[in-house]
Amino acid sequence: MPKIKTNSGAKKRFALTGSGKIKRKHAFKSHILTKKTKKQKRNLTHFATVAAVDEKNVKALLGMK
Repeated sequence: MPKIKTNSGAKKRFALTGSGKIKRKHAFKSHILTKKTKKQKRNLTHFATVAAVDEKNVKALLGMK
């Protein structure tokens, strides 16, 4: 049986933590930053974890079970 290829876009966007959760970046931090407050931009800087309902789909894209 052939190996399953990892989705190239997904491997650039997601990373695994030590406990097995999936890290992701926040959206809305790339452009049109002048109208956003400092607080909003600062809070978007931190990583977040993928929601439980989306974890199955993301793991499939990453070639995991």
